[in-house]
Amino acid sequence: MVNPMSNKGPAQQEMESLLAAAFPEARFAVSNDSASHRGHSGDDGSGESHFSLAIEWAGFAGMNRVARQRAVNKALGDLPGQRVHALAIKATAPGEG
Repeated sequence: MVNPMSNKGPAQQEMESLLAAAFPEARFAVSNDSASHRGHSGDDGSGESHFSLAIEWAGFAGMNRVARQRAVNKALGDLPGQRVHALAIKATAPGEG
């Protein structure tokens, strides 16, 4: 269950750590959307089943959307699809919308 002191559970903390290591100097925000999906498919009751990620990193320049999402998924290893049911990703380079 989510630690009430940090409001971030272990899956979210691990995601943030992996992203920081894989994308140096990136700006990102991980949002836990699990409460909005309570009782839906993929909700395992952990409070950490659905997330959104907005990440801006200079290294994404010149990469298409699919390549960016693949890079994020690679950095996160088995979290998406195994321990996290759903992850919405918005990956941009600086200056993009």
